[in-house]
Amino acid sequence: MILEILQYGDPTLRAKGERIERIDERIRELAANMIETMHAAHGVGLAAQQVGQPLQLTVLDVSAVEDRASTLKLSGKEVDPKSAMPIVLINPEVELRGEAEVGVEGCLSFPEITGDIERARSVLVRAQSLEGELFQIEASGLLARAIQHEHDHLHGILFIDRMNSAAKAALASRLKRLQKETKRGIRHREPLGSETTL
Repeated sequence: MILEILQYGDPTLRAKGERIERIDERIRELAANMIETMHAAHGVGLAAQQVGQPLQLTVLDVSAVEDRASTLKLSGKEVDPKSAMPIVLINPEVELRGEAEVGVEGCLSFPEITGDIERARSVLVRAQSLEGELFQIEASGLLARAIQHEHDHLHGILFIDRMNSAAKAALASRLKRLQKETKRGIRHREPLGSETTL
């Protein structure tokens, strides 16, 4: 089932996600719906906050992106990132690795807004699967960026919080307008074929 993606201005986007203590049918169904919603919106990541559920749960799928490479190690073994998608992370803990680099990001909760964001090149993640098993992944490239973006969402941090002050100032009027429209219930649709949206 495709869920409504909350837009900037909705207070749930600022909520820190609660740890998931029991992975039951409700959580599995939420994850499946989030994957369907992410694919329908042409996103590469979606956090539970973005669909109104402040929980430590995010889904990712970078398999459709051709122009921004990713690497992935699952429990120490190199795997083709495309074969491992989509990935569901429950209660993830993220360790930043490597140099920082700047890259363009968008966000499904910020239609038509993108910005240059500095992130670590690679990450080490420990999380639970939908079966409740603990697993570890190492990622770099777009997947590492997407994981950091979604992990921020799980803690109520939005990508605009990571923009430099000049970029944020340049977007101030658009952000204000989006906040007002969200409060009035006006929805925007992301145009097809836009920048990679996290």
